[in-house]
Amino acid sequence: MASIAAPGKAQWSSRFAFIMAAVGSSVGLGNLWRFSSEAGTNGGGAFILIYLLAVLFVCIPVLMSEYMVGRSGNVANAVGSVDDVAQRSGRSRNWRGAAWVGMLAGFFIVTFYCVIAGWVLRYIFFFLSNGFSGMAPDDVAARFVEFISNPIAVLPWFLAFALITIWLVSRGVNKGIEWAATMLMPAFFVLLACLAVFALVTNLSDGGTAAALEFLYVPDWNEMMTKNPEISAVSNIGSVANAALGQAFFSVSVGSAIMITYGSYIPNDVSLPKAATTVAIMDSMVALIAGLAIFPIVFGSGLSESAGPALLFITLPNAFEAMGIIGPVVGAAFFFLAFFAAITSSVSLLEPSAAYASEKFNMSKSKAAWVVGGLMIAIGLFSVFGVGEGGATPSLDAIDGFTSKVMLPLAGFLIIIFVGWRMDSRLVHEQIKGEGEKLGKVIFFFCRWVAPIFVGAVMVTSIMSYIRSFTG
Repeated sequence: MASIAAPGKAQWSSRFAFIMAAVGSSVGLGNLWRFSSEAGTNGGGAFILIYLLAVLFVCIPVLMSEYMVGRSGNVANAVGSVDDVAQRSGRSRNWRGAAWVGMLAGFFIVTFYCVIAGWVLRYIFFFLSNGFSGMAPDDVAARFVEFISNPIAVLPWFLAFALITIWLVSRGVNKGIEWAATMLMPAFFVLLACLAVFALVTNLSDGGTAAALEFLYVPDWNEMMTKNPEISAVSNIGSVANAALGQAFFSVSVGSAIMITYGSYIPNDVSLPKAATTVAIMDSMVALIAGLAIFPIVFGSGLSESAGPALLFITLPNAFEAMGIIGPVVGAAFFFLAFFAAITSSVSLLEPSAAYASEKFNMSKSKAAWVVGGLMIAIGLFSVFGVGEGGATPSLDAIDGFTSKVMLPLAGFLIIIFVGWRMDSRLVHEQIKGEGEKLGKVIFFFCRWVAPIFVGAVMVTSIMSYIRSFTG
């Protein structure tokens, strides 16, 4: 029952390369944008504590499950891996539908992810050219709206980022994804740490650092229970807990077939329990350090911590502008950081579809990447040209809403049920035996008895929220 790599099946060159690629996939704009936005709008410390518990008891089991399916399969693509494992476990091949849902979700996400990353790319040059000099807060907001509302202005930045993504995927696992991750992620960690130290030190005297540390690390349960005065304390707690579970679930890139695909490239001598634990913990550390890089500046500048998605493109540029002569340098460095995070995530989002096309249609990885990438660009144009009055993004929001609230939770739930209850126990043992076996058994216990409950809760509440958005 041992997993034997198919002839020509790529593998990560080392454990370090795999960890960097997996962390690079998890660490994206979601850590810099969505995590800070969610923490800011859900009470800070209480949200973060629940988030960390969710990572420990839910995300690590799901992550290990996806690695197990990927490495057990005799193919590189996620759909084929689930199909292969289901057949060898004597189960219905219909379980491959879980990988189909996740793979399509990742593909549709990358179509608009490249648009947002294109905005990030443009902002680097805004700061390098001192483009926000002398602007009042309202002017900064107006400039952002003006930019994203002009598809001709956005198009070249979207295309530039999308083409970089396709090119890296086309180079294959070792020369493309692995190379990008091992080069960019260490630089990302160093830059993030430097920005966090800068933010903490420079906002020490104005109280921004103290306010940020209290906000991030001192849970305010009363504030969480009274977040929305129109509903009960229990409902408020449930709302924040669900937001934390959802953020944890999506932060480590589970449910999108990425980690099944990446798992198929893991050498057999790498401990999957230790790998899953390492990747999840490193992703969480990045999110927390990102909070230390962002919130001291926000509080020190007297800005709102609950600015939501506008935090990245409006709130922080206002804070950087208020820094005076060093503002453009800090702003450019921050958006360079965001670019590094975005590119390692975008290649991981495109990789499952490219791997599937390559194996399904017997074409080279390079050709598959460019064919699938061309389709990605075509669909992404709807998000580029679909910006309405006042910067509204209905096309982008529609794809984001359906993938994040329906497809990802559904795929994640199906995979955790498949691995916990339908995958052959001999295959499970084969993947967790050896180094870290005791840890693997503990994680697999949570995979069977704990994670399905919480992943199922995220799935149900997310789908209900999506339905309510249409029914009011």
